[in-house]
Amino acid sequence: MQITTVSDFRKDMKSYLDRVVKNVETLMINRGKDTGIVVMSLDEYNSLMATSHELSSRKNEQRLDSAIAKLSNKESFAKDLIED
Repeated sequence: MQITTVSDFRKDMKSYLDRVVKNVETLMINRGKDTGIVVMSLDEYNSLMATSHELSSRKNEQRLDSAIAKLSNKESFAKDLIED
Protein backbone atom coordinates (compact mmCIF):
# COMPACT_ATOMS: atom_id res chain seq x y z
CA MET A 1 0.00 0.00 0.00
CA GLN A 2 1.21 3.45 -0.88
CA ILE A 3 0.47 6.40 1.36
CA THR A 4 0.59 10.03 0.29
CA THR A 5 -0.83 13.42 1.14
CA VAL A 6 -3.43 15.33 -0.83
CA SER A 7 -0.77 17.87 -1.86
CA ASP A 8 1.61 15.22 -3.21
CA PHE A 9 -1.24 13.40 -4.92
CA ARG A 10 -2.33 16.60 -6.64
CA LYS A 11 1.23 17.29 -7.87
CA ASP A 12 1.67 13.85 -9.46
CA MET A 13 -1.83 12.41 -9.86
CA LYS A 14 -1.17 10.62 -13.15
CA SER A 15 1.88 8.82 -11.77
CA TYR A 16 0.03 7.70 -8.64
CA LEU A 17 -2.94 6.42 -10.63
CA ASP A 18 -0.69 4.65 -13.14
CA ARG A 19 1.06 2.83 -10.26
CA VAL A 20 -2.26 1.82 -8.72
CA VAL A 21 -3.40 0.22 -11.98
CA LYS A 22 -0.07 -1.20 -13.19
CA ASN A 23 1.09 -2.68 -9.87
CA VAL A 24 -2.38 -3.54 -8.50
CA GLU A 25 -1.55 -1.42 -5.48
CA THR A 26 -3.84 0.40 -3.10
CA LEU A 27 -3.20 4.08 -2.47
CA MET A 28 -4.20 5.80 0.74
CA ILE A 29 -4.43 9.58 0.58
CA ASN A 30 -4.07 11.02 4.06
CA ARG A 31 -6.40 13.98 4.61
CA GLY A 32 -5.49 14.80 8.19
CA LYS A 33 -6.39 13.48 11.59
CA ASP A 34 -7.91 10.02 11.17
CA THR A 35 -9.36 10.74 7.72
CA GLY A 36 -8.34 9.57 4.33
CA ILE A 37 -9.32 8.20 0.97
CA VAL A 38 -8.43 4.84 -0.53
CA VAL A 39 -7.84 4.48 -4.28
CA MET A 40 -7.73 1.05 -5.93
CA SER A 41 -7.88 -0.28 -9.45
CA LEU A 42 -11.20 -1.35 -10.94
CA ASP A 43 -9.94 -4.95 -11.15
CA GLU A 44 -9.09 -4.92 -7.44
CA TYR A 45 -12.48 -3.39 -6.58
CA ASN A 46 -14.37 -5.97 -8.67
CA SER A 47 -12.42 -8.77 -7.01
CA LEU A 48 -13.23 -7.38 -3.57
CA MET A 49 -16.93 -7.11 -4.42
CA ALA A 50 -17.03 -10.66 -5.82
CA THR A 51 -15.38 -12.00 -2.67
CA SER A 52 -17.79 -10.05 -0.50
CA HIS A 53 -20.74 -11.42 -2.46
CA GLU A 54 -19.50 -15.00 -2.15
CA LEU A 55 -18.94 -14.66 1.58
CA SER A 56 -22.36 -13.07 2.14
CA SER A 57 -24.03 -16.42 1.53
CA ARG A 58 -24.24 -18.57 4.68
CA LYS A 59 -23.92 -21.74 2.57
CA ASN A 60 -20.72 -20.49 0.94
CA GLU A 61 -19.36 -19.43 4.33
CA GLN A 62 -19.99 -22.93 5.69
CA ARG A 63 -18.36 -24.54 2.65
CA LEU A 64 -15.31 -22.29 3.03
CA ASP A 65 -15.04 -23.06 6.76
CA SER A 66 -15.30 -26.78 6.02
CA ALA A 67 -12.61 -26.61 3.33
CA ILE A 68 -10.27 -24.66 5.63
CA ALA A 69 -10.80 -27.19 8.43
CA LYS A 70 -10.06 -30.08 6.06
CA LEU A 71 -6.92 -28.39 4.77
CA SER A 72 -5.79 -27.72 8.33
CA ASN A 73 -6.23 -31.44 9.10
CA LYS A 74 -4.53 -32.37 5.81
CA GLU A 75 -7.71 -34.06 4.56
CA SER A 76 -8.68 -34.20 0.91
CA PHE A 77 -11.76 -32.32 -0.16
CA ALA A 78 -11.67 -33.19 -3.86
CA LYS A 79 -14.63 -35.58 -3.42
CA ASP A 80 -16.73 -32.72 -2.00
CA LEU A 81 -16.01 -30.58 -5.05
CA ILE A 82 -17.02 -33.33 -7.45
CA GLU A 83 -20.35 -33.93 -5.70
CA ASP A 84 -21.36 -30.22 -5.76
